Amino acid sequence: MARKSKTVDLDRENDIAPGLVAKTKKRLVVAGGRSHPALSAEVAEAIGTELVPTEYRTFASGEILTRFEVSIRGCDFFLIQSFGPPVNEWLMETLIMLDAAKRASAKRITVVAPYYPYSRQDKKSRGREPISARLVADLLKTAGADRIMSVDLHAAQIQGFFDGPVDHLFAKPVLLEYFERTLTGDDRAKLTVVSPDTGRVRVADTWSDSLGAPLAIIHKRRDPNVANVVTVNEIVGEVDGRVCLLVDDMIDTGGTIVKAAEALKKSGAERVIVAATHAIFSDPAAERLQSEAIDEVVVTDTVPIPPGKRFASLTVLPIAPLLARAIHEVFEDGSVTSMFDGAA
Repeated sequence: MARKSKTVDLDRENDIAPGLVAKTKKRLVVAGGRSHPALSAEVAEAIGTELVPTEYRTFASGEILTRFEVSIRGCDFFLIQSFGPPVNEWLMETLIMLDAAKRASAKRITVVAPYYPYSRQDKKSRGREPISARLVADLLKTAGADRIMSVDLHAAQIQGFFDGPVDHLFAKPVLLEYFERTLTGDDRAKLTVVSPDTGRVRVADTWSDSLGAPLAIIHKRRDPNVANVVTVNEIVGEVDGRVCLLVDDMIDTGGTIVKAAEALKKSGAERVIVAATHAIFSDPAAERLQSEAIDEVVVTDTVPIPPGKRFASLTVLPIAPLLARAIHEVFEDGSVTSMFDGAA
C-alpha cells in the first residue's frame, strides 16, 4: 500500500512550488565490507542496529561482486571498511559496494574507513611520484561516496583531498582513558611523552598537555630510496630515569618504533610504552615489537590483528564505541567536533 502524501498547491506569494510532501523518516543503515567483519558488527551493535544482509562473491578470475539483499533506497548509508592487508582488494571491494549503494538509490553514502589507505603517500617527496592518497579520495567520490569518516589520518591535509565533508576522528580519548586508568602515581610522576619523529610533534604535544608530562622528540633520518629503513640520530629532551610514552599514528613494520625505543633505553629510560592507533603489523613487526627495549604496546583495533601477530605485551583497545558515536552524530545532524573538545 502506497504512503499517503500531502498535496501542496502553488503559492507564489511565499515562493512555494506545487507538489507532494511525503511523510517519510530518516533511516540509518550500516553495511560492512569483508576486511574487518568483527569491527563492523561491533559498530552496528553499539548503534543499536544490524548490518545490512550482503552477498559477497570473489570469482575464480579474482573479480569481486557485492549485492545488498534488501532495499536501501532513501537511507543514510554508512559503509564500514578498514584497509589492512590486502589493501588493494579491500579498496576495490569498497568501490564496488559504493557503486552498488549508489545504484540502489541510497540518499547519502558515508565511507567509514578507520584506517585510510595510502595515507602515507600524501605528497610528492621526489619527482615523478604519485599522490596516491588524493587518488583514493577521487576514486571514493567517483564511486558514490558523499562523505568520509576516518581515524587519525597520517596527514591532516588529506581532509582537503576529498570534495565533500570529512570527519577526522581521533583515537586519543580511547588510548588516554586506558593510560589514566593503568599508570600508577609513580609512573605519572616520571612520565615523559615522546614523539618518534618531528612529524608527530604536534600530536605528541597534545598528549603532553593532557597527561601533564614533559615532551621529548626523536630526530630520525629515513633513506628516501629504501623503504622501511630508519636511522635514529638524537633525542631532544630529558629521558634518563623516565617512563617514556612513545605515541604514533601507526605501526607498520615496527622499525621506527623499535629503533626509537632502543635509543630511549640507551639514554637511560626506565620503561618504554608504545601507543599507536593503527596496528598494521606488516612482517616482521610482531617479532620486532617483542624487543626487550619495549615494555608494552597499546593499539586500537582499527585494522584486524590476527592471532599470529598478537603477543603477551600487546593490548588492543576497541574503537567501535568511538565510531558508533560519530556515526550517530552525523546521522542526527549533531556535532562530531564536540566529541573532541572542538579539536576535530
